[in-house]
Amino acid sequence: MLIRKALIGVLALTAAGAQAPDPGRGRGRFGAPPAPLFDGGARFLGAEPGRPGHVVKNAPYSADVITETTQGLPDGNHIRQSSTVHVTRDSEGRTRSEQSLRTLGGLAPNANLPQVVFINDPVTSTNFALNPASRTATRSTWERPPAADRPMMRRPEPGATPNATKPGRGFRRGGTDPNLKTESLGRQTMEGVAADGTRNTQTIPAGQIGNDQPIQVVTEIWYSQELQTAVLSKRTDPRTGETVTRLAGVSRAEPPHTLFEVPADFKVTETAPRSGRGPGSRPGAVNAK
Repeated sequence: MLIRKALIGVLALTAAGAQAPDPGRGRGRFGAPPAPLFDGGARFLGAEPGRPGHVVKNAPYSADVITETTQGLPDGNHIRQSSTVHVTRDSEGRTRSEQSLRTLGGLAPNANLPQVVFINDPVTSTNFALNPASRTATRSTWERPPAADRPMMRRPEPGATPNATKPGRGFRRGGTDPNLKTESLGRQTMEGVAADGTRNTQTIPAGQIGNDQPIQVVTEIWYSQELQTAVLSKRTDPRTGETVTRLAGVSRAEPPHTLFEVPADFKVTETAPRSGRGPGSRPGAVNAK
């Protein structure tokens, strides 16, 4: 219960770094691209696992995902927050993430909150949420719908731009957005892997949201084809500040299989199976074993 209460209302992308963000996902308000996410295969609302994304195979690694935010206040003061999630992925696409709840934004820094571990196993269609302090775990499975019933997740076509006239509606086909500038930053080696950089500058024209002057939102992403994830992302928005997310201490070694298993002495609570349509419904009755 402690984990659930601590995470109520928090959507944690906990298996961070396991795969790249899908460019077809909803965009930010006024067509500004959302902050890049190290979206890794499993979503958690509270301590409840949800449907994972596509599986990344044959690209094992482990690393710390460090997110740092800086927000400037009108009086010149600054609010700085940092969180670290240790992520691991094996060659079969299994992912594991470890994080202290003390690092979640908005929680008291001295709160007596535990370390949590999330495991996503696409091989067995199973997710686990572990509380090492209490030696307990929650097991959840999902069922994929027939192919004909699965929603189409299309990537944007060449030349497609974020739909600035209909926030949250994704990309529009054809044409160019005069308020969006995209530029290549070339290739660099980061954390021992090659990464290709892209910078998007989205301008919100004066008056569109009551702003006296134009607002520029800049998103920079360095993406590694080798890892199939972003190695570094940076988003600067004068309304909310700057957010930087980066991988650190990357290891390409194959992780031990035991990292993706629940220890034998843990008490496991099992939820009712879920449909592969998404994490919208709550789990049914539970059985402890």
